[in-house]
Amino acid sequence: MQENFDFVIVGSGGGSMCAALVMRAAGKSVLILEKTDLLGGTTAISGGVMWIPNNRFMANEGISDSAEQAITYLDTVVGDHDDTPGATRQRRQAYVEQATKMIDFLVDQGVELRRIPCWPDYCNAPGESTAGRTVVSELFDINQLGEWKSRLRPGFLPLPAYLEEAMQLPDMKRSWASKKVLARVIGRTIGSKLRGKHLTTAGQALQGQMLRAALQSGVELRTDAGVTQLLFENDRVCGVVIERDSKEWHIGAHCGVLINAGGFARNQAMLDQFIPGTSTDWTRTAPGDTGEMIELARNKGAAIAQMDTRVGNPMALPPDGTPGEPTVVHGDLAKPHSIVVDQSGKRYMREANSYVEICKAMLERNQQVPAIPSWLVLDSRFLETYPLAGNMRGRKKPQSWYEQQFLRSGDTLESLAAACALDAKQLAATVERFNGLVRNGRDEDFQRGDHGYDQWLGDTLHHPSSTLGTIEEGPFYAIPIVPGDVSTYGGLVTDEHARVLRDDGSVISGLYATGTSTASVMGRGCPGAGASIGPSFTWGYVAALHAADADTSASRTATNTQTLGS
Repeated sequence: MQENFDFVIVGSGGGSMCAALVMRAAGKSVLILEKTDLLGGTTAISGGVMWIPNNRFMANEGISDSAEQAITYLDTVVGDHDDTPGATRQRRQAYVEQATKMIDFLVDQGVELRRIPCWPDYCNAPGESTAGRTVVSELFDINQLGEWKSRLRPGFLPLPAYLEEAMQLPDMKRSWASKKVLARVIGRTIGSKLRGKHLTTAGQALQGQMLRAALQSGVELRTDAGVTQLLFENDRVCGVVIERDSKEWHIGAHCGVLINAGGFARNQAMLDQFIPGTSTDWTRTAPGDTGEMIELARNKGAAIAQMDTRVGNPMALPPDGTPGEPTVVHGDLAKPHSIVVDQSGKRYMREANSYVEICKAMLERNQQVPAIPSWLVLDSRFLETYPLAGNMRGRKKPQSWYEQQFLRSGDTLESLAAACALDAKQLAATVERFNGLVRNGRDEDFQRGDHGYDQWLGDTLHHPSSTLGTIEEGPFYAIPIVPGDVSTYGGLVTDEHARVLRDDGSVISGLYATGTSTASVMGRGCPGAGASIGPSFTWGYVAALHAADADTSASRTATNTQTLGS
């Protein structure tokens, strides 16, 4: 070996620095290898939300939850299926137990976390939490990173606003409460700059805090260091190979290797093989989400599963958007005075559903009727009231939206149908049916608005329903939407200790995995916000605990053997 560490971690996303902190607390040396030029992975550009049942913040606020309640919920939402080996009941139970401990460990390490006041679980099922089980980072001053500040991947929200504040800002012209939030954010921005701080939020804040803690604890981190091989000795993973100065560089890993290199949302060949009909143009993942570590481990005998699942998120592709970065429109779909229809003009989904379920519905519908893209159809009141595809509210939209036919319009539904190549009679019948349901106060077709999550996702200022509103005031508008993603959900099969398994269920000694490099513990479901980042952190924590404990046990056995021999 040209270099040796106790533990080598491939990728710098959600669980990597958590695992590194556990190993450093055990006195082990750690190296994190990131193949891109920036640290933090997709976690850094995300909301940074973790789904953590029975967490300390819920208890501090007097919100009832328990491991039993969470397991009951997961048993219903995720369930037991032969084709989801990443989501066995044993792993689900381990997740619920260890996630709480992981959060306590991070807090003890000086990572400042908090709970979003309300983010309901996504599914109407026994054990759900209407208050929500979400944990996020406090705002973080990335100037604390010093020279490492420029090596942290930027987040999606440039304002020092908590997520719940950012969600209220679009209503600043309609609500005094939102005006107060805006004033608070502006004051915080000015105040922090005067104090020489650069406050960040969401995933960038979370990963900024994790990076600071990792650096302070003595973790070594390298960028532009993609792994090309896994090294084996006596059928055990003992290190990795990277390319350095155009040559192979061997790095030993005494306690093992942890793979946390993301999924394959940016690998079109893998998408075509496992999730046909999807595109790398529709993803909001970091550039490193290209799947080669899944393939590398698979070629060494690792089992893979759940490869057809993904963390779907509905996206739009506005012509004035940032190239390669589609616009998330999940919240748009839940607002009143709008519906989603397929290319025949028929409604086929609950638009206020979770992002994962919406994209599932689009892909399934497309097997029967062309539905990619689908159309978000809305009336004039929507444009006057809500932002659309990242653009502020109001009928005035970028000219390119019209010139490139991203935003299509018609004075009547018939003319809108013609502009979108929809069946005019079908669209008219769909809208008439929907309007009747709205007037009767309930969506009998798809139950939009029945669940607390639907109501939270909609417009709380709109009454009597936060998500149901008729479509009847022209002109009418529509934009195409696609089933995008914020990563894939399938990969290496791991056990309750985060050890990578072979097809026969045996363990590949020394090899661990977490994050979207693995077959998700959530199976094909999505119980709540943070169902990928929470497990990424938790299984990173679990992997490091197991690797450190296994090394300690091996050392103790060796010492005892030597003592007996002498």
